[in-house]
Amino acid sequence: MRALTFRDIGSGSLGVEDVLEPPPEEGGILVEAVALGVCGTDRMFAHRTKAPKLPPGRDRLVIGHESLGRVLESPPGSGFYVGDLVVGIVRAADPVPCALCAAGEPDLCENDGFTERGIEGRDGFGSERFRLTPGEAVRVDPDLGVAGVLLEPTSIVSKAWEKLDLLLRRRGRALVLGAGPIGLLAALLGVQRGYEVHVMDRLDHGRKPDQVRGLGATYHTAPATLAGGFDAVLECSGALVSEAVRQSAPVGTICLIGEGEDRSTPVLGPAELTRELICRNKTLVGTVSSNRRHFDAGQRALRQADPRWLAGLLGPFVALEDWRSAFEEGADQVKAVINFSA
Repeated sequence: MRALTFRDIGSGSLGVEDVLEPPPEEGGILVEAVALGVCGTDRMFAHRTKAPKLPPGRDRLVIGHESLGRVLESPPGSGFYVGDLVVGIVRAADPVPCALCAAGEPDLCENDGFTERGIEGRDGFGSERFRLTPGEAVRVDPDLGVAGVLLEPTSIVSKAWEKLDLLLRRRGRALVLGAGPIGLLAALLGVQRGYEVHVMDRLDHGRKPDQVRGLGATYHTAPATLAGGFDAVLECSGALVSEAVRQSAPVGTICLIGEGEDRSTPVLGPAELTRELICRNKTLVGTVSSNRRHFDAGQRALRQADPRWLAGLLGPFVALEDWRSAFEEGADQVKAVINFSA
């Protein structure tokens, strides 16, 4: 079968290769790939700014962690049936689980032995077929169709909002920094919670402003128009951490989702950051990965969304052999998707 792989040659490279069928020990549920979402982590692999962790003793890894597939085989009693649409949970606990893993929170694993499909030590979903255990398979509402490929990124955003829901003392205005897929989905969940949502991104045309306005939210291209005082701030660009802290209201909460170099101007120094957090009672948290609870919450959010708005997030759709097109970025692209049915 064909798969998109990262091969450890020199500084590493991506390409489509023939690989072996997934072995039964990978899981009793055999899945035929329908679609694969491409995210910033995948682009880091392609641009060689970051490398995945390869499985022990191997020189390549099947990448891809934003899955959507259809069940081909499933063992009796698994709760899954041939024809079901499914996605895979990305992170699996260390074989010797920490206390958090044992409590059903593998996304918070404190050990070094956890794996993440397509990222850390285990093949991902960028192949024509893959396997899942019943514990890592999530059934997708068939009404979502190909929009089910948004479930994994929505689970990440659901986890971020879960943290904000616990910490916020006042709920009124929310700011999302970055209008990529994570940022737009964060805005969606904010609107669903009844917040007055504002989104800032550098692009002043294309799909991103249209998607924000389609939610009834306000789009900005510069900090000068924001005016501050946001109860919840979600930093989804990986580049505006200082801006996120500044724009938060006293007693507000900032959640960092994107990872990257802070390009805020000017950047907060340690002393100023300390004053902002302590003297104004602000809370700063970060989040990564997700567990089944967050996938379930993400699916509820997607089912409540306007299907036309979700469709506006998706595209271009490209065939596996044309994978390079999915790794290009442009104003009219939000979530590129590799279509295995093409």
